[in-house]
Amino acid sequence: MKLTDLGFDGWFEQHCASLLQPGQRVARVTAVDRGAFLVRHQDAETPAELTGKFRFAIESAIDLPCVGDWVCVQCHGSGSPAIIHHVFPRKTFLRRKCPGKTVDFQMIAANIDVAFIVQSCGYDFNLARLDRYLVMAHEGAIEPWILLTKTDLVSPDAVDDVVGQVKRRCAFARVVALSNTTGVGLDALRALLVAGRTYCLLGSSGVGKTTLINRLIGRDTFDTKAVSGTGEGVHTTSRRQLLLLGGGSMLIDTPGMRELGLLGAGDGVDDTFADIQEYAVSCRFADCTHTNEPGCAVLLAAENGMLSEDRYQNYLKLKKESAFHDLSYVEKRMKDKSFGRFIKSAKKSLRK
Repeated sequence: MKLTDLGFDGWFEQHCASLLQPGQRVARVTAVDRGAFLVRHQDAETPAELTGKFRFAIESAIDLPCVGDWVCVQCHGSGSPAIIHHVFPRKTFLRRKCPGKTVDFQMIAANIDVAFIVQSCGYDFNLARLDRYLVMAHEGAIEPWILLTKTDLVSPDAVDDVVGQVKRRCAFARVVALSNTTGVGLDALRALLVAGRTYCLLGSSGVGKTTLINRLIGRDTFDTKAVSGTGEGVHTTSRRQLLLLGGGSMLIDTPGMRELGLLGAGDGVDDTFADIQEYAVSCRFADCTHTNEPGCAVLLAAENGMLSEDRYQNYLKLKKESAFHDLSYVEKRMKDKSFGRFIKSAKKSLRK
């Protein structure tokens, strides 16, 4: 297998001279599970671990290799894990705020061409949550596609209604409605996959991501669990992994995410709500917050019904959330740096 088959292109090639050292080779991270890594190079797929120097030098979990990353590794023969020395710069990325109260980034995957945002046509369909996934994709410079699953559980009219809502919400994104049970829409999706490109599945637990993978692979490689009477599935994926599909494309599976906190996502919010940005150009004040300023074109659009109230409110919510977490993150990093300087000073004092 060639590296180009795994998505290695000229963008990554230009970084080889500065990163790759004698005795090392390029590989792609194909799985991460509780700090354990699996990488694939031209000859094989092998377990891998970080050098002590690498682990000591990282300042944040965001610096650790994630699924889809390109890395420089040193191989020591059969039976021994490869050693990861460096991570290539990321062309694109998916990340979120760490779950809970921790204000830091959590990497989900990297170097993805298309993010499949998966929602069920039934119980899981939620436009506000869809906006959050779209912000994540846009912030990481990833093209979003919307996959609407379980079309067999609702009427054709209901499917048309859901598709219409999505297209009105995000006219820029490709929308595919499908059923893992009947197979409707699967051939259309397969026909869109391109060899050498990397796709990623995003969505809540139980929307049919694992079953979809099995359908795309053509066999039941991964376990699935029965759904309830409402069509709600059961979470089965427990780790992030990159899979090679028969046509030469690649698919990254991710566990269902209950929390989708935004951090450092201001540009992603603006890109997702591009329609609101178009109105904002006509606001009287350049720093308009679109809340209570006179001459606000966004407020006027909302009042006149040109902009739906729920979309306007969700935009304000996501902007406020991202800004709040950004401020907390800056404060946290300043404290971390201050503590680091204190430790260095203490070590110097002990050596005297």
